[in-house]
Amino acid sequence: MSLDPRTPVIIGVGQRSQRVDRGEPELEPVDLMVVAGQAALEDASVADASAIDSVRTVGLLSWRYTDPGSLVAERLGVGHAVDSGISAMGGNSPQMLLNQTALDIQAGEVSCVLLAGAESWRTRSKYRAAGENPPWTTEPEGTEPAREIGTAVEMNHEAETALGIFLPIQVYPMFEQARRHHLGRTMDEHLPILGGLWSRFSEVAAKNPHAWIQEAMTPEEIVTPSPTNRMVGMPYTKVMNSNNAVEQSAAVLVCSVEVAERLGVPRDRWVFPLAGSDAHEHPYVSHRDTLYTAPAVGIAGRAALAEAGLTIDDIDHVDLYSCFPVAVQVGADELGLDLDRQLTLTGGLSFAGGPWNNYVMHSIAAMVDALRSDPGSTGLVWANGGYLTKHAFGIYSTEPPAEGFRHAHPQDEIDALPSREVVADHDGEATVETWTVMHGKDGEPEQGIVAMLLDDGRRAWGTTEDADTLATMVAKDIIGRRVRRTAEGRVSVGT
Repeated sequence: MSLDPRTPVIIGVGQRSQRVDRGEPELEPVDLMVVAGQAALEDASVADASAIDSVRTVGLLSWRYTDPGSLVAERLGVGHAVDSGISAMGGNSPQMLLNQTALDIQAGEVSCVLLAGAESWRTRSKYRAAGENPPWTTEPEGTEPAREIGTAVEMNHEAETALGIFLPIQVYPMFEQARRHHLGRTMDEHLPILGGLWSRFSEVAAKNPHAWIQEAMTPEEIVTPSPTNRMVGMPYTKVMNSNNAVEQSAAVLVCSVEVAERLGVPRDRWVFPLAGSDAHEHPYVSHRDTLYTAPAVGIAGRAALAEAGLTIDDIDHVDLYSCFPVAVQVGADELGLDLDRQLTLTGGLSFAGGPWNNYVMHSIAAMVDALRSDPGSTGLVWANGGYLTKHAFGIYSTEPPAEGFRHAHPQDEIDALPSREVVADHDGEATVETWTVMHGKDGEPEQGIVAMLLDDGRRAWGTTEDADTLATMVAKDIIGRRVRRTAEGRVSVGT
C-alpha cells in the first residue's frame, strides 16, 4: 500500500530516570529533556537533530521556563529556530500533544516534532526545604513565551475549595469509596482486590528498567499500613498514591513518512498513531451525576477506537492511567477491559513514577517498545488529568492507518450527560454519598471529608476534625448515613 507522505509516524523514543537518590548528578528539567531527546534520536538511528522543526513540551511544575522548547532545541544542536509549544497543565497533556502533533504533521504544518517532558521534583523539593532556589536556567527578560497547546479547564468549584478540598489525594479516595459501595462490597472484600491490582502493577515495574521503584510487592504489603507505607487518604496507603518524588524525563520523536524515509529510519522502528480523542467530564466534581464512574472515559475511548476502525477486543497492549487504583478500575470498566488482564506497560505512577503531567510520555514510549516487539499488534493509551476530569486517548500500531490519522472530540455528547447542583451553605441533614479520612505523616487521622446528597438530589461537601467523629469514620462504612452539616461545612456523623 502506498502511504501518503504526510502520514504521521513515531520513529524514536527515549526515557531517563536520573537517580539523584543514588548519587547521580542533579539535572534541571530542560537538561533532562535534552537527555531524553538525545535518546529518542539515537533510538531512531538519526545522527543529528537538524530535521526537527518543532519542539513541544509538557507543562512543568518543578521549574517554570518561558520557552522550554527553544532551550531544548538549542541544547540538542538543532541549529535553527523551531516552532515551540508548551501544553496546558494536566496528566492528559502528553497524549493530547501527540494527537495535535499528528494532525499538524498530516496537515503539512510541521514535519518533524520532538515531544518532551521532565520533572526534577526531588531536587526542587530539596532546595525548597532549604528556602533556596536551584541554580537552574533563567531566561532573559523579554523572552517570547512558547505558545500554549491545548485548553485549560477550570476544575475547582468554590464550594470545594472553600473547605480546602482540592488535592487529588483527597478526591480519589472518595471516588474509591463510592465505587466500592456501588459494587456492594465491604471494605474487607474490596481491599484484597485493590492489593491484587497494585501488586500486579508492581510486578511490571520490577521488570521495567526505567521504573523508579523496581520492587514487586505482595497485595498484603500494599494495603497494610506500616512505618514505610502509612495511610494517606483512607483506604489508600502511601504506595497506592502517585509517586511524584522522582527525577524523570521522556521524549517521543514524531515525523511524516516522507521525513522518516529521507532520514533513513529503519522501517522496523516505525509506529503509527492510528487515531486519538480528547474530551473532559463535567469540569467540577461537584456537578457530576455520580462519583463512582467517569462516563467521558468510555465515550472518548470508544470514539478513538471507532476512528481507528477497531473495538476494544482488537487491542493487544494497554496502558491505563494509574494515579490511584480507582482510576484504573474506572477506566477498565468504561472501556470493557477485565481487571485481570495486562493494564500497564510501565508499572504505573506509584511504581514506575509519577512525574506530574509527564507520566503518559513514558507510557507512549513503553507502548512504542511493546509494539515494535510485537509487529502487527495494536495498542491503546489513556491519559487522564485532574480528578478523572480530562481525557486523551491514543490508538497505535506498527501497521499504518487505512485513511490517515483520525481524531475525535465528542464533547457535545459528554456535556449533555446528567449533572447535579451543589450547595455551599446547606444547614441541616443530608445523606453521605462518600467519604475519606486524611491521615498525617505520623499515620494518625487528621481530617474527615464527606460528600453528601440533599433530599432534593443536590450535593454538598463537609469536613470534620472531631476525634470521635474521625474514629467512627475510620471504623465504619458511613455511606448512606444521615449526617448533620452546618452552614459553614462542619459535619457531625455520630457514632
